[in-house]
Amino acid sequence: MIGTTRLIAALAFPLALSGCVTGADYSRKEAGFTSVANKTATVTAKETVWIQNQNQARSAAAQVKSLIAGTKPLDVETAVQIALLNNKGLQAAYADLGDSAADAWQSTMFINPTVSIGTTGIGTPELQAFKTIEGMITTNILALATKNRDIAIADTRFRQAQLIAAVKTLQVAADTRRAWISAVASWENVGQLQHAQAAADAASELAEKLGETGAMAKGAQAREHVFVAELAAETAKARLAARLAKEDLTRLMGLWGSDLDYRVPNGLPPLPKSVVRRDTIEAEALRNRIDLQIAKLELEATARSYGLTEATRYVTDLEILTGFETEREIEDDERKTRTTAQLELEFAIPIFDTGKARMRKSELAYMRAANLLAEKAVNVRSEARSAYEAYRSHYDIARHYRNSVVPLRTKVEEQSLLTYNGMISNTFELLTDTRDKINSTLLSVNAKRDFWLAEANLAPAIYGGGATKAAAETEVAAASESSAGGGH
Repeated sequence: MIGTTRLIAALAFPLALSGCVTGADYSRKEAGFTSVANKTATVTAKETVWIQNQNQARSAAAQVKSLIAGTKPLDVETAVQIALLNNKGLQAAYADLGDSAADAWQSTMFINPTVSIGTTGIGTPELQAFKTIEGMITTNILALATKNRDIAIADTRFRQAQLIAAVKTLQVAADTRRAWISAVASWENVGQLQHAQAAADAASELAEKLGETGAMAKGAQAREHVFVAELAAETAKARLAARLAKEDLTRLMGLWGSDLDYRVPNGLPPLPKSVVRRDTIEAEALRNRIDLQIAKLELEATARSYGLTEATRYVTDLEILTGFETEREIEDDERKTRTTAQLELEFAIPIFDTGKARMRKSELAYMRAANLLAEKAVNVRSEARSAYEAYRSHYDIARHYRNSVVPLRTKVEEQSLLTYNGMISNTFELLTDTRDKINSTLLSVNAKRDFWLAEANLAPAIYGGGATKAAAETEVAAASESSAGGGH
């Protein structure tokens, strides 16, 4: 029994040493979160917190209230910071990180031995004359022998969980930025439609007066009246869309109650003077994309699991049992006691199951992970190119509307008004030019929105946390709306 104990101790000592070194980090309440916060801060330039007690919750809530009160209207950077402090889904992702840390911590611990003890000779005096006491300690020595590999796999999964938490953080930041842009653009559309409504009301009133004098037919008057009615409906729809877009932003920031009184600007920022050149955007994405790093760690973890399966292919359960047996016998009023040490080894004989099926599953899992990594690398390069192409093209389109289309429409409207005042052109031409100016202005607003959304998608294309399905659908719908001719 002493020799067996030394054998177990010899197997356990280096493993226990390595377990103590890494387990101290896994056992921390915020294990791995510092890496997540630092990695995301380099991309977002914002602070994120992992709330685990009431004091931290109160501190974060106070910070959120201060940010809302200090910025009126709410700018995009403040909105992103509020979301990173207050989004509950993000806190759930950080809890998953803590769960992975606990799993890694558990992997550093030894399996508890099983102790059994029993006796015979309980009952009648005749049976007690022949009493046997047996004790046994059982432990799985295969688990001891493979512990280093188990710890390595758990550590890989833990590092993977860190990257997943970072991706979730970047996704919340990107979604909030896009939601802010959509909300502000929606309210800018409302403002433009209200301005157009005033012009349309004036045109409708003019048409009515011309009709009273007989200068305008009833059909032409009806066309102007229905234009005003349709514009009112479009304004109501735009106001509803703006309110819903603001609610999307509110959800991402996790606000409720008195915090709902915040306001967003009435218009998006003007276009920048020039676009940012990203000639090496593919290389940047391959170097920085966090979801690609997650796929690499998945391949690493699968490879380690494959090696573990190969090592335990034939023997999946190997247990050593050490103990003692004490026999007591009473003969001729003389008590005799004899203690015998026991050592047993239990394992399954691989007659029927030779581990081929487990090996095949491990091989397929490795091939799957390798192909998914290769696919991810191809997709990352393509997504980076697409993001920059959209950014560059939407800038050109928005600038074209700003520099050419809207100024020309404004000039046409001004000249039309001059010729109308000089009685050179008629009322119908003036109203048509006014209507066209309204359409061009709305298209210009939509083009500016599309540019800022494309600009917001650049960082996710390089670092991760890309567009969600809903955001992609919104962008497609916006593009369809623009190509259809604006808000009318």
